[in-house]
Amino acid sequence: MRLRLTAAAAALLALAPTAASAQGRDAARVLRAIQEEGTSRSQLQRLGQALMDSVGPRLTGSPGQAAAHRWAVEQFRAWSIDARTEPYGTWTGWERGTLHADLVEPRVHSLQARLLSWSPGTSGPVTGEVVAIPPLRDRDELRAWLPSIRGRFVLAGVEPATCRPVENWQQWARPEGLAELAQRTARADSAWNGVLRRIGISEGELVSGLTQSGAAGVLTSDWTGGWGTQRVHYTFGARAPVLDVTCEDFGLLYRLALRRQGPRIRVASTAAFADSPAVTANTVATLRGRQLPDEYVVLSAHFDSWDAASGATDNGTGVLTMMEAARILRTVYPRPRRTIVVGLWGSEEQGLNGSRAFAEDHPEVVDGLQALLNQDTGTGRIERISLQGFSGAGPFWRRWLAALPREVAEGIELDDPGLPSAGSSDHSSFVCRGAPGFWLLSRSWDYGTYTWHTDRDTYDKVAWDDVRRNAVLIAMLAWQAAEDGRVPRTRRDLPAGANGQPGQWPACQPPRRELK
Repeated sequence: MRLRLTAAAAALLALAPTAASAQGRDAARVLRAIQEEGTSRSQLQRLGQALMDSVGPRLTGSPGQAAAHRWAVEQFRAWSIDARTEPYGTWTGWERGTLHADLVEPRVHSLQARLLSWSPGTSGPVTGEVVAIPPLRDRDELRAWLPSIRGRFVLAGVEPATCRPVENWQQWARPEGLAELAQRTARADSAWNGVLRRIGISEGELVSGLTQSGAAGVLTSDWTGGWGTQRVHYTFGARAPVLDVTCEDFGLLYRLALRRQGPRIRVASTAAFADSPAVTANTVATLRGRQLPDEYVVLSAHFDSWDAASGATDNGTGVLTMMEAARILRTVYPRPRRTIVVGLWGSEEQGLNGSRAFAEDHPEVVDGLQALLNQDTGTGRIERISLQGFSGAGPFWRRWLAALPREVAEGIELDDPGLPSAGSSDHSSFVCRGAPGFWLLSRSWDYGTYTWHTDRDTYDKVAWDDVRRNAVLIAMLAWQAAEDGRVPRTRRDLPAGANGQPGQWPACQPPRRELK
């Protein structure tokens, strides 16, 4: 579908505001047009349903990530926006497939579990006894114990003190009950950390080592502290399935094993590695500038996700915000003064690899960067903007925010000049090079507990009113940045470190372009 140029858009094109007029009457007309388009004709929920439900999660190296890149390019091109998938490396190809995990003795119960990313599957159903790791005193005891785990499923952890959120205890428990919970939690943490300390290896090394020693599989549990919510990450180098089991089911299995009640489980997983590496890539879309095509405003969001759910708020909402902002601008003001680039980065979750590769491969964008707007903190309204230590950017940002309608700018705090991030999200890939990347942070919506890297990060968790406002905000900021004077790159003096030495601007890290 090709967009038809509306009368309003034609009138705006004729205005072609300069840097000076961007603060006047014409600017207000453009901002009103952006608000009208983004509010009355929003495409966000349609796009979100397709991305989150149909395309689904976008794990690096998975078919879902490749499908997402194709989908995004098709969307941009349908809006007459130039777009491409830009490869930068390869990664281990892996597909999650299906998983069934059941307790079969001493009773039957279907377990709630997820395979960790890049874990091997099974060759048909595998049944085995469940055992807990004893309180090992040193590496020698570990070596002596390892032969006993062959063909068994090993619990890598201890019984959780509770699977109720702390807030629930605080609401209902007596002080004595809270004190007892604190003691149980401390004992559990001390017991597990003590084992790892005494055997001298990390939890990840232990998990991998258990599978290499003949375990039928390893059971882990990374409870977020919220009702029924697990954080599900990855394993590398395992030779048997590694599962994350819910807090409740992990506790059940641990108690059965501890009391020698003969727990046995059956696991069947169709997860499989690809025969060849998968291509890693970014999706890049461009609205070419009419006067300063070699200067850039970048709309930034990472496209990849973990895959226990659908990556809705981490970072599907950021992706949709940037795509919708580009659509709005293409509709109402398709010829910005500077070039506007949308960067949907791959492999952020493994170390900002996509954005680091783009910054490394495109020095012309880094050199010509006017502003990069990065969003990666969930579904909430943007409420704080960090200027990342660029001390000359404040007057520009205050001017841009002052021009916005009250309902769009309301509640936004400016962290001026702020401090540069060393690697928290993709803006860091540009900030380390002295290019003005800015971090736009959202209201919580309990992001860290319920959707960040969890098995509950799904379409239904999106606050669409907030995302619509964010898309309008980004479009307005991008337009002003594209039309205004050049943002200076002056860096603030950083506070001294703990050693008393002067603070240092973050150094750039190379992207990881290959994982076999």
